[in-house]
Parts: sequence; structure tokens; C-alpha cells
Amino acid sequence: MHIKNILNIFKNRKFWAIIVACLLFCAIVLFIFCLGLEIPLSKKTGEQIFIIKQGENLQEIAANLNKERIIGSKIAFILYVWFKGDSKNLQAGKYSLSPTMNILEIVRKITIGDVFHDWIKVTIPEGWTNGQIEDRLISLGMLSENDILSLEFQGYLFPDTYYFEKDSSVEMIIKKMRDNFAEKLTLDLRDEIQQQGKTIYQILIMASILEKEVKSDEDRAIVSGIFWQRLKDKYPLESCATIAYILGIDKWRYSYEDTRIKSPYNTYTNIGLPPTTINNPGLSAIRAAIYSKDTDYYFFLTDPETGNTIFSKTFNEHSANKRKYLK
Repeated sequence: MHIKNILNIFKNRKFWAIIVACLLFCAIVLFIFCLGLEIPLSKKTGEQIFIIKQGENLQEIAANLNKERIIGSKIAFILYVWFKGDSKNLQAGKYSLSPTMNILEIVRKITIGDVFHDWIKVTIPEGWTNGQIEDRLISLGMLSENDILSLEFQGYLFPDTYYFEKDSSVEMIIKKMRDNFAEKLTLDLRDEIQQQGKTIYQILIMASILEKEVKSDEDRAIVSGIFWQRLKDKYPLESCATIAYILGIDKWRYSYEDTRIKSPYNTYTNIGLPPTTINNPGLSAIRAAIYSKDTDYYFFLTDPETGNTIFSKTFNEHSANKRKYLK
């Protein structure tokens, strides 16, 4: 009797009508659900910061997304994450989200941890000292007055435009700049330095002087040749750039008393390279220090009016040029 009742139910047209209606209803709901996953809440652009706190669960995250008007349905969000099995993969952090993103995009971003980085653009000009770099970073709120870029890194903090995270540590900043230096100093440049019997740091010291002494690439190569020859001849470099470093003042012309100041960096009274770099040179100055140009010149000066470099072969010619240009 029981079996017959069951068979009768299956023969009942109303039963099948109900089944078909239920299946159709489920299909429509599923279609609407899938469509809802792909349709963003709004077409208006405008990203906003959304924070997922450590320990927040799926329901809390969905409710907050809905409250912030980033998604239109917290149920759709919850069901999609649950069906994907990603409820334990939602990562805490700060995210840049927009109502123009659909649920599929939002879930993907949160599950892979594509967090928002508060980048700060920092431009470091060629020839800046560590102290100048510190001042720039402090003014941008990246360093405090107590943070110091150790002098042992001077010369290796490559001048360039960087993008740092706002909360970057001193160590992270130094690493990024030193990694950039290591990349810019290619194997070809390193091989050339080694073949010349010089060290990378000797090249950097020379480059830091050239960076302040002359501006054009051609003149730097010539002055580089003059300085390397003076080193071979045990003749003082007599670089005004080193006097500027000692005094902390840039002048067109330094007095005799300035050039007599007692310091290991005084290349008027000491023979050889100064003990360390005097700034962080750029690639142009580094290449000039490596690929110096041999000429008959032994002296030079800068015309204060034009900025041009005036070369001379003898001391008498150089003296005449000083009387002519440095009035």
C-alpha cells in the first residue's frame, strides 16, 4: 500500500509541476546570485580604504563591506566565499577598494592579501650628502630627528627617485638605495674598475669630488684624467669640492685661509684621495671616474659667469686664467 502511494505521487502531474517550479525558481535564484557576483554596486569611480582587522570573521567582513557601500549584498559575499572555501583565507590589512569592483574582484584581492601601500615619492639629487637626504626624509615625515643615515653608507645611497612606504624603517630605506646602486654599477663597470687596479670605493670617492667640481660629462672625464694623473704624480688634488665639504659652504671662490684649514679632507694640504666620499654621486660622475680622459691639461677652474670649465696645461697658464676669470 505504501509503495502504491509513492507511485501515485510520481504519477501526479501536480507533483511534477511543483518540482519543475522549484527547479526553475532555484535556477533563477542561482542566475541572479551569479549575476550579482559579477555586477558591481556602482559605476561611479572612487576608491576608499577598507581595513580588515586581525581576527575578524567572514560575517563581520561582509557586514562592514555592505555598511561602507562597497558591496550590495553581504549574503552574496558570504555564500561566494563559503562555496569557494576561502573563509579562512581572508587576510587582515588595509585595502583600496571601490564599489565599481564586483564581489569576485573584491574576494580575490582580500584572499591574496593585495593590501594598500601608502607610498611616498622621494627624489634624491646627485651629489647630496647623507645629511641632506636625512633632512629630506624628515621633512616628508619618514624619519625622526633621531634617525641617522650612517656615514659608512655615504657614496652608496644612489641618487634617484624612489617610492617608499610611509612606515619604512631606516634599514629598509638604506637597503633600497644600496640595492639600486648595486644594480646601476653593472658587471662591465665593475670589471673595468678591477682591470684598472682600483677599488669601487676609490672610484666612488673620486666620483663624489667630480660631482661637485664640474657639471658636463665631457668636462668631468677631463677633470677625472687630471685628478688621477695628480695622484700618480703625488701632487695635491686641490679640489674646492673638498673644502666645501669641510666648511659646509658652497662658494665660487675660496680664500687662501680656507684652503689651509686643518682636515684630512683638505686636498690642498694633503696628498691623495680624501678618506671617504664627500657625497653620493650619480652615474654620470661614477662613469667619469672610471672612464677618465687623458689630456695634456693639468689645471682647471670654473668661470663664475658662464659655469664653463677653463683648462690649462701649465701653472703659469692657470695663474693667468685665474686673473682673467676670477677677478
